[in-house]
Amino acid sequence: MMSGTVVDSGSPTAAVPDELSGQILDEDEDFEVFCKDSTFTDGGSLNASMQTSPGSMVNQYKFEEEEEQPDTKDIFVTVDNPESHVTAIETFITYRVLTKTTRSEFDSSEYEVRRRYQDFFWLKSKLEEAHPTLIVHPLPEKFVMKGMVERFNNDFIETRKRALHKFLNRIAEHPILSCSEDFKIFLTAQAWELASHKKQGPGLLSRMGDTVRAVAASVRGVRNRPEEFNAIQDYVESFSQKMTSLDKITQRIIREKKEYLEELRECGPTYTLWSGSEEELVEPLKQMAGCLDRCCRETEEQVQQLGNNLLPILHEYVLCTETLKAVLRRRDNIQAEFEAKNEALATKRTDTEAMKEEIDKLEDKLEFANNTLKGDWGRWKKSMRADLRAAFINTAEKNVEHYEKCLAVWESFLLSQRTEANEGDDGDRDDS
Repeated sequence: MMSGTVVDSGSPTAAVPDELSGQILDEDEDFEVFCKDSTFTDGGSLNASMQTSPGSMVNQYKFEEEEEQPDTKDIFVTVDNPESHVTAIETFITYRVLTKTTRSEFDSSEYEVRRRYQDFFWLKSKLEEAHPTLIVHPLPEKFVMKGMVERFNNDFIETRKRALHKFLNRIAEHPILSCSEDFKIFLTAQAWELASHKKQGPGLLSRMGDTVRAVAASVRGVRNRPEEFNAIQDYVESFSQKMTSLDKITQRIIREKKEYLEELRECGPTYTLWSGSEEELVEPLKQMAGCLDRCCRETEEQVQQLGNNLLPILHEYVLCTETLKAVLRRRDNIQAEFEAKNEALATKRTDTEAMKEEIDKLEDKLEFANNTLKGDWGRWKKSMRADLRAAFINTAEKNVEHYEKCLAVWESFLLSQRTEANEGDDGDRDDS
């Protein structure tokens, strides 16, 4: 058993230096992003006296799938504290992975290690290799940073950190994947121990053989796929189209709202300048400028909400659909190999007894693959629906709150103008 470092809760959080963006970055798999254009400006809050949304009715909904279940989770993982590392060859980020567990197979109850993106990618690959028909949560995307140095900033790193945190916790919550020895090593081994373990993977010739068999199976195709897996594939295709469309539309909405926000910011100063040349409209013009300024702050918060909460979950499930398609392909490859062996046996092109034994093993493998995929499919759908519902409800509440606050801003302006108008009419009557 490889031991990890006991957590020191008082260790300081390492900040990513601002000058990092000036470094020349290497094109390796450490540079990836979960959602693009996620840098937003924090907006200020409105005055406490301004009316806000009452207990929104969406808070009153409780779905059957959200009924509280007994908490049986016994591994808790946190990804935080990003640190930059600059070498002569590359620049990369590592993240602290903190683990707390009550499982008896762990030598300690707490561990602290540091991991870079390629370590997360290794873990995902090992889990998919060991469990080809289980649904392993997707990692954030990789993309090359060449010519895009400005993206390697704190907002980029924060987005990636949240995605990696979710990836590990999805594994920790899974009844099978969380028991993987590779997952245990990832959480507990120090860097040199993990590097040594990673070298013990399958050799190049073995991996090439698996690839050749997979390609051959995919070319041959599946003749008699069970109808339930046809239904799953149809669902995934339809779900993929919808999520891709929603992801693109949400990105466009955010982009247009940011453009609107920039134009809105220019309105307030214009009203302020105008007030300097209109003696009788000084107060209304200044109040207009103030209203626009407060609406700017509220719009900033709305854009931030969409970018930090809704867009990542939509894009996450775009990536999930690719994972599901890969799982279905792997299941089909197992069935295709089984069918090919059966066909070879029927034509007696090989040793009958040896072939029968191999077919029996493949049949067991196919049955196991089918059962694990069916079980994980139901689990995945339940998790997906809970995630999307939570994101949609949160977005709805934030939108209601945004428009109510902006409405209150303009209602207060109207009230002030009506009051001044009434006072002006009273003054005119007194003069007459």
